[in-house]
Amino acid sequence: MQPVIKKRYSVEFRNRAVELVRLGKSVSAVAEELGIGTSILYRWVGPHSQVISPEGSSASGEEPPEVELRRLRREVANLKLENDILKKAAVILGTKPQPPLAR
Repeated sequence: MQPVIKKRYSVEFRNRAVELVRLGKSVSAVAEELGIGTSILYRWVGPHSQVISPEGSSASGEEPPEVELRRLRREVANLKLENDILKKAAVILGTKPQPPLAR
């Protein structure tokens, strides 16, 4: 069995790859174009990952507005689904659902 050789990528290379994904290219297309694995690129781009600045310190800034909007819309959809499920469960169990809060 051959030993596994770990490739090391420069900070500039990583940042360029992440920037291509954030500009709208798919992760698989960028990974193929750069000759890296999609799992590595997903790790670099992931929601909880931190992009490393050239100085070596980690830069955990806010996410771009488009990404935040997508994440929040996904979260709202999940919450609506959970709310509907709870309403149906309340009907099945014979309890009255709470009236919506006044805004």
